[in-house]
Amino acid sequence: MEYVTLFIAVSLSIVILIVQPKYWLVVYMISQAYYPSYLTVQAGTINFTLSRIVILAVYLSIYLQGRALSAFKFTLVDKLFIALFIGQLVAGVITSDSFIAFAQFLSGQAFDIALPYFAVRMIITSKERYFVLLKGVMIIAVPLALIGLYQCITGNNPFGFLLQSGDQWGRAYSYAQRARSGLYRANVTISHPIMYGLFFAIFGPCCVGIWQFLINNKHLRWMSLAAMVIGVFSSMSSGPWLSLLLSIVFIVFWRWRAYWKPVLILILVTFGSVEVVSNRHFYDVLGRFTFDPGSAWYRSKLIDVALFEGGMSGHWMAGYGTGNAATEASIKWGEKIDGRQVDIVNHYILILFKYGLLGLVPFLGVVAAAIKTLVDAFKVAYTGPDKWLVWCLDAAVFGILASLFSVSLFGQPTSFFAIILGFCSSMPLLVSRVAKDRLPPISAVKRSYPNININQINSI
Repeated sequence: MEYVTLFIAVSLSIVILIVQPKYWLVVYMISQAYYPSYLTVQAGTINFTLSRIVILAVYLSIYLQGRALSAFKFTLVDKLFIALFIGQLVAGVITSDSFIAFAQFLSGQAFDIALPYFAVRMIITSKERYFVLLKGVMIIAVPLALIGLYQCITGNNPFGFLLQSGDQWGRAYSYAQRARSGLYRANVTISHPIMYGLFFAIFGPCCVGIWQFLINNKHLRWMSLAAMVIGVFSSMSSGPWLSLLLSIVFIVFWRWRAYWKPVLILILVTFGSVEVVSNRHFYDVLGRFTFDPGSAWYRSKLIDVALFEGGMSGHWMAGYGTGNAATEASIKWGEKIDGRQVDIVNHYILILFKYGLLGLVPFLGVVAAAIKTLVDAFKVAYTGPDKWLVWCLDAAVFGILASLFSVSLFGQPTSFFAIILGFCSSMPLLVSRVAKDRLPPISAVKRSYPNININQINSI
């Protein structure tokens, strides 16, 4: 499959070099959504996935275009993002059995996380480009969801021949026989159903945010909404369901957003009361209300082992790394839970496990800075549709961060999450500048401000 991967990569790279900048990331998203991330082209000791080759073409286009680089300015999220990789590098130097192997692993992380993030930061500089990317995601989602629904019902994956051809280590992937409630868990072009469902759960709320700007695209709006729901459902996985449901709750709360402080205080008091009154932690109690309480018990026990039962003893600063020490620790953790080698289905714990506080603290800093940036963006947004745009991105972030307590990211969703963080960092720029290419449609402005003079809009 190497030659097939290389041919598709070269073809998409040529497309990127030809099309306008606003379409560069749409082509990149096509490479992520429609081709398995473990089919690679080997160059020396480095394995290049299709999306890793395509993102290089994106950066070549940015360099040739020039203006994106000259106009780029660092934000706090950008700086903390760099600090995150520095922290992981330092932790890896301390814990790695082979620094060369760790350097290869970290370079792969840079291709999958850092490069997509900064590509968003340099390309998405106006609402027009933001809309083009999300409309592209909407169109991409429709066939991906329909194929997933077909696999969910029949157990047959039209892309199964790609999955079964195996990755660079000869491992093949198939979830055709893993059924739940009489249905199969769809994954289509992605190695795991949870990661497949997260594509729709991550981008669905963002797409809802641009609805008020799609006055003449009602069919696209409803088709994409149906696709997002179908895609999450077809995964038959609690993680994506949790993310999407919490995002929906957040979006619905738009009407009562003025009461966010009392609601937040109520939630914190409730969690604190459970800690004091109950003999279990609040996250264990919450797990009883999930789709699979048994799976929720495993996840809550994982937190207990890591934080309260000595799981990180002696490794708090730099973690266990990715070598032999990590393998030994995962076996010991598993013995404390259910006797099997542990599956770290919590992204926060996974970062702590691999990189210790050197990795977790900068990661939490990036998340906190992204949330602070969204708060600032909401304050400076000058129309109702712009505030709705920010609110729906808030909803996406809220759903993702909550779901990371029950899933750990790998494959394509690692890039999707980085793209969302890029949206957060760029959002104040998109909604605060008064320029014609950043204004919402006149009809959307009039809905938010019915008494506004039309000449005032045209004069901006």
